[in-house]
Amino acid sequence: MRLLVLTQKIDLDDDLLGFFHGWLLKLAPRAQNIIALALGVGRYDLPNNIKVFSLGKESADGNSGIIKKLKYTINFYRLIWRFKKDYDIVFVHMNVEYVLLGGLLWRLWRKKIVLWYAHYKNPLKLKLAVVLAHRVVTSTALACRINSEKLSILQQGIDTEKFKPENIENLSLNKILFLGRISPVKKLEVLIGAIKILANSGTKILLDVLGEPAPGNEEYFKGVKNLVQKLGLEREINFLGRVPNFQTPQIYRRHSIFVNLTSSGSFDKTMLEAMSCGLIIFVSNRVFKEVLPPDLHKVLMFREGDSRDLADKISKLLVLEPQRLREIKKQMRESIVKNQNLDRLIEKLVGQFKEINHE
Repeated sequence: MRLLVLTQKIDLDDDLLGFFHGWLLKLAPRAQNIIALALGVGRYDLPNNIKVFSLGKESADGNSGIIKKLKYTINFYRLIWRFKKDYDIVFVHMNVEYVLLGGLLWRLWRKKIVLWYAHYKNPLKLKLAVVLAHRVVTSTALACRINSEKLSILQQGIDTEKFKPENIENLSLNKILFLGRISPVKKLEVLIGAIKILANSGTKILLDVLGEPAPGNEEYFKGVKNLVQKLGLEREINFLGRVPNFQTPQIYRRHSIFVNLTSSGSFDKTMLEAMSCGLIIFVSNRVFKEVLPPDLHKVLMFREGDSRDLADKISKLLVLEPQRLREIKKQMRESIVKNQNLDRLIEKLVGQFKEINHE
């Protein structure tokens, strides 16, 4: 099996996209060779059968938007042409633009195209990419809302050996974690409201916020910090900046509770990583009904955008018996190991490659 893999970034130190390095490591033993192209490339450590190339984002920062896109496009066509005899299957991770740019050529060259897409938005360009792709794969039906026979649901892929608990018996519940790109869709103000309610009730609890604002969302982040000051929560809430993905396991292990407030549809990997580390999660995203055991839906799922409901759910958790808390923490971990682990995902993905290669 010879692969051309295209993604947004290959960089061990990236806070959001560093995980994809692990995907390449798992694919390497299953492929004869892999040509990996990314918009930008940072630090990596991959086997010899993987060749990594950048489309040039690192060296284009001083250029205008049009010049940047022209440079990326020229490099894209140069590289897919240069190596066209070295791959049979094209695997595009998330960036549907790659399929739109190269789809007709790849079909002309008789290359098979597999697109991974997992996002609550369903833009027109996705629908166009589906026409060109031979197969579309995703993590959950709600994360790829297309009506096509080409769609296969594979679940997510968490490295459960990397993301594992240090001590599943630790029942200290006073530290809450938010980790991710900071933007309005993350609804941090709802979590801050819940912390205020808990603080007013006399509950001693700390919230660590890790992440930086997405481009264009700096004013939102400023507003979030101003809200914390206005509510007098400077002692309860810490803003700690971004951390590279490879450091996140130790971050998870320092906390007990993880909260995600994204709207239904997005299948946030940080939630699954936290569960794999034995954290107890609170979520409003109904996608997680597929992940959480049914007996925990009412315990851990709160009404979307409702600070009071979130605070009430956390309060009830804090007074549970120690044995019940241990059971919930183990359920978090077991759910990911059984259904969402990386080895299982890669096997399914390779199965898709082999299947379409013989069609």
